[in-house]
Amino acid sequence: MATLIKRGDKHFVQVRRKGYPTLCRTFPRKAEAEEWARLMETKADMGDFPAPVRVLGSITVRELIERYRDEITVKKRCSYTETYLLNAFARQPIANLTLAQITAAHFSAYRDARLKTVKPSTVNRELSTLKHVFDTAEREWDIPLKANPLTKIRKLRVDDGRTRRLQAGEYKALEEASRKSRNPHIMLLVRFAMATAMRRGELMRLQWDHINLQTKTLHIPLTKNGHPRTIPLSSEAIAILNEMKPRNAAEKVFPFSDNAAKLAWQRLAERAGLIDLRFHD
Repeated sequence: MATLIKRGDKHFVQVRRKGYPTLCRTFPRKAEAEEWARLMETKADMGDFPAPVRVLGSITVRELIERYRDEITVKKRCSYTETYLLNAFARQPIANLTLAQITAAHFSAYRDARLKTVKPSTVNRELSTLKHVFDTAEREWDIPLKANPLTKIRKLRVDDGRTRRLQAGEYKALEEASRKSRNPHIMLLVRFAMATAMRRGELMRLQWDHINLQTKTLHIPLTKNGHPRTIPLSSEAIAILNEMKPRNAAEKVFPFSDNAAKLAWQRLAERAGLIDLRFHD
């Protein structure tokens, strides 16, 4: 709302909008004062009103990250991975800045620094998550950001295609290395992955009641793309399951955590001398 007051031969204008600082200017002519008032009200209606520095200056990027983690991330299927990402970013010096201080230039510098240690696809994933943090703050939490500082950040070109597969003699090296493994199920996990082409995350969520040995099928209720699927089981896959000795229907087929599987695989590959081989390869 604009208020015009004449003081002597000057025209004083005051524009107020709830949640924002009051804007004031003085003009020599009334027409100029009215024109400026209309312009400011139009900007306010379009969301281009100056953000309150006091409010934005009282909230740090870390506080925004932590609120998103605790209110939004916990509801996601990929909460573990995203929580790890957000916690890591919250420890960065950039997270100490307030919302009044943070700019696109800060995130550009962060992006370039991260590229020295991780791949472009990882950086793009981090920036995409952080962009959604700021979008949520503006759209759902009524935090008066003038603009999302990540909107104009350039995405990095990604070329992460892999053609690595097991070579002659490497499977035998894995088998020999597994004899020294502290995890008795790791080689069974590797063999079952090769027999079904399932991802590690799918395997670690697999329960005995997902398996039908009579129809020789395995039902995956939740895949990476969010859709269920049923896959046929080969004689090799069934033989592996028989070695696992089925237990209660609701129990996991592979009785350890995803992180334990990841670490066991890394140690197995290193022990076998296959440093460049990933589980999904």
